[in-house]
Amino acid sequence: MQELRHLSLEHLTICEPNQKAAAVRTMAAQKQQLELDSVIKLDAAGYDIPGRPNKPILVDPTSVKRRAMHTVEGRAILIHALAHIEFNAINLALDAIWRFDGMPEAYYWDWLKIADEEALHFSLLQQHLESLGYQYGDFPAHNGLWDMVERTQHSILARMALVPRTLEARGLDALPPIMERLEQVKDQAAIEILNIIYRDEIGHVEIGNRWFHYCCQQQNREPIATYQNLSEEFRAPKLKGPLNVKARMAAGFTQAELDALSAQVS
Repeated sequence: MQELRHLSLEHLTICEPNQKAAAVRTMAAQKQQLELDSVIKLDAAGYDIPGRPNKPILVDPTSVKRRAMHTVEGRAILIHALAHIEFNAINLALDAIWRFDGMPEAYYWDWLKIADEEALHFSLLQQHLESLGYQYGDFPAHNGLWDMVERTQHSILARMALVPRTLEARGLDALPPIMERLEQVKDQAAIEILNIIYRDEIGHVEIGNRWFHYCCQQQNREPIATYQNLSEEFRAPKLKGPLNVKARMAAGFTQAELDALSAQVS
């Protein structure tokens, strides 16, 4: 039998996006055949992580083209940006599995579920991009999500605080307005994909919230102050409003946490 965390590290090194997505989906489908060693400390020495293709070219976020929705190319740029986020999200889920030892077993199966769903999201977006006449890699992209993964590689508390419940939670705020813009240009296929992503991302943020609170409890730390301190220490991006309060509450944010976040919105 193969071991989940070793296999996740191996899949993280895969460069070809469709191959990576397929490998992750197969791993998740065969989870009953996997062993889990939550205690062993794995070493990524000799591995080139994350595995990713030569394209897209990675640029500063301010250099990424604006998404003009009234043209096919404009919609393709948007779908490409979302596909890039989902590709990075596959990598971050795999990284969360292999990197952090000593967590309860449920933690690893939660992140396998996330990896599986992110792989599905990437595949759906890639297929839609192809229907528009483009491929993943055709446009530049930025690496903000993975940059935060690297910053938090030595702290599971910071990782849970600043990736799922910060960067991914921003998607809960951003997706409804994007879907409204797609409604205006009648891209129903894209809307259906984003509805799937929106539903699943609520669950992903909830998982991040749950394990953040677990880590706070284990370390006897108060969640709201801890989150604020970690945001400053690890240079989390400034929160932009408006917050999607309904989705964030469904994803496990408390009213006190939302009040604290609302006070920080720029």
